[in-house]
Amino acid sequence: MALEDFTRAVERIIAGLEKKNRVHNPKEREMVAYHEMGHEMGHALTELALPGTDPVHKVSIIPRGIGALGYTIQRLTEDRFLMTREELENKIAVLLGGRAAEKLVFGHLSTGAADDLAKVTDIARDMVTRYGMVEELGYVAYEAQPSRFLEVPGMTQGGCKVSPETQQRIDAAIRALVMDAFDRTHALLQANRDVLERCARELLARETLDENAIRALTGDLRRWTPKA
Repeated sequence: MALEDFTRAVERIIAGLEKKNRVHNPKEREMVAYHEMGHEMGHALTELALPGTDPVHKVSIIPRGIGALGYTIQRLTEDRFLMTREELENKIAVLLGGRAAEKLVFGHLSTGAADDLAKVTDIARDMVTRYGMVEELGYVAYEAQPSRFLEVPGMTQGGCKVSPETQQRIDAAIRALVMDAFDRTHALLQANRDVLERCARELLARETLDENAIRALTGDLRRWTPKA
C-alpha cells in the first residue's frame, strides 16, 4: 500500500468520508473555509511553535463525515506513557489554538471549538484532581479512577470526598490552567499573525496542506520560548 493510500485510509477513520458538496452556497463555503482556517491553522501553528508537541502531518478544510468541517492530523514521533505538567499544558495550548485564532482573526467566538473545549477541560481536570499537579491543592487524588487490575463495572480506586470550599478551589484551578494556556496561545498566534494569514490564504486556495507545504510556509515562525 502506498503512503498516500495509507494516509487516505487514516483520514477516513479519523474524520470520515469527504463531503465536498455539503456547503453549496459559495459565500457560505468561503465563511466556513475562513472559520476552519482559523481553527486548523491555529492548531497547526501552535503545534509547530511549542516544544515537545507532535509535528503536523496534514491540515484540510474539506468537510468530512457528519460534522467535521476541517481537521488537523499530527504525526506521532514516539510512544508516550508519561507526560509532565509542561507537556500537558502544551497539549491544552494546542487544543486551544483554534479558539485563539478565531478570536484573533474574527473577533468573535463560535460553536466550532466545542470538542476541543471538552478535551481541554478533561485534561485540566485530570491534572488537578488525579495527577496532583497543582501544589496549592496538595499531592492528593480528589477524583476516583477505574481500577487498572479488575475489569469490574463501577470498580474504582483512590479519590476522596471534598468540601464545598475545596471544590471551589478545584474549579478555580481548572479554570486557571485553561485560561493561562489560552492567553499563551493567543499571544503566540498574535506574534505570528503574518504567518497565520499566509497559511490561511494558501489553505483556502488549496483546501489541503501537507507537512512539506506547512514547513515551507512557516519557515519564519516565531517559536515559543519558555520563561526562565
